[in-house]
Amino acid sequence: MSVLSDLRTVAVHRDFRKLFAVRLVSQCGDGMFQVGLATLFFFNPQNMATAASVAAAFAVLLLPFTVVGPFAGPLLDRWRRRQVLLLGNALRVVLGLVLAVLMATTGVGVPVYVLALVTLGVNRFLLSALSAGLPRVVPADLLLMANTLTPTLGAVSAVVGGALGFLINLLVPAGPGKDGLVLATAAVLFGAASLLALRLGRDQLGPAHRSGPGRLWRDVRATAGDMVDGARYLVTRRTPGMALGVMASHRFLYGVNFIALLLMSRNLLSNPADASAGLKTFALLTGVSFAGNGLAIVLTPIAHERMRPSAWIVVCLGIAGVSQALLALSAQRAAIMVAAVLMGLGVQGAKIAVDTIVQRDTDDAYRGRAFALYDVLYNAAFVGAAALAAAVLPDTGWSRGVFAALTLVYVAVAAAYRAGTARVHDRPVPVPGTELP
Repeated sequence: MSVLSDLRTVAVHRDFRKLFAVRLVSQCGDGMFQVGLATLFFFNPQNMATAASVAAAFAVLLLPFTVVGPFAGPLLDRWRRRQVLLLGNALRVVLGLVLAVLMATTGVGVPVYVLALVTLGVNRFLLSALSAGLPRVVPADLLLMANTLTPTLGAVSAVVGGALGFLINLLVPAGPGKDGLVLATAAVLFGAASLLALRLGRDQLGPAHRSGPGRLWRDVRATAGDMVDGARYLVTRRTPGMALGVMASHRFLYGVNFIALLLMSRNLLSNPADASAGLKTFALLTGVSFAGNGLAIVLTPIAHERMRPSAWIVVCLGIAGVSQALLALSAQRAAIMVAAVLMGLGVQGAKIAVDTIVQRDTDDAYRGRAFALYDVLYNAAFVGAAALAAAVLPDTGWSRGVFAALTLVYVAVAAAYRAGTARVHDRPVPVPGTELP
């Protein structure tokens, strides 16, 4: 089925349309905000990008929320998820405007890094709430279709926001307010997403059981136990646990590739002294990669008609492996662009299938914790990738040996995941007291 046909099928449900609107506007703001940060951290004319500096920047941006995430995510099983979307986006309005003022007045400093960290952390929390609430607004038989469309079209919306931010960066004359304007515009979009969340009922997105008022501290103290319990449940359930494991592995390998592309854009495919040219090249490669995401939107439903989501994950890992083999063979611009398309397809296709498996095979009482663990693994894998990239990548970003090794690891991960799902006949193992109806 076509994307438009699938979208019409799920969009007949009014509550889905409401949640989908929140996602589109929120992620459009995300894309614009992240382009503002990328320009600031990686393509500032005053900075020269090296493998070590790029890896350090990603570690600064992601590592704190690998630690903080477990103490925020499980609250999705205790707090109204609609309120999370409402208040989280409202908080990002304040943070975005403060960042814009700082960029226009004092420039980059410790406060900018700290506020950027907090804003990105809230973003991951909101994405978890959107995923955890999705099964509450569509019938179970449409969950795969909705799960195929919403994160992927949300990513497309983020690309649109990023493109708008990129255009603002190109068109606005250089000056103290240039970076601040992109962040302020993103804050406007965050505010719109917050208002759109009001169209949903307070209890509409769940969870079914939540804490009463005045119990925040007790909830926070309980999260450590919740995370351990959630991890134990997912491992026992097998299929969602293995899906999260393959997601983390895929994210780790993609992280190395992403940092390599950033370095190649700045130092190999462009004049290293011209940061703006590097930004344009990276924007082009990112856009090409998102074309691969678009292919995943089209191909994943077709693949689902012929194979299980776990089999599609294996196929997507193979596609990503081919992209790395291509990079190992050539550092020419055309080869890099083709590899970017294949990687985009492999990453997004596997993500859709992983999200579907976790949602399908996880009881609602554990779904918030599942996606909280998802975020922790997501961020931790990229931090680990940054550390590896700093150790093995040259400043040009291209290494035949590194890309050959990534190819072999993709093959190994695909084989291990296929063997794991075969052992349980690709079916979740029942957990007493938590079986799905």
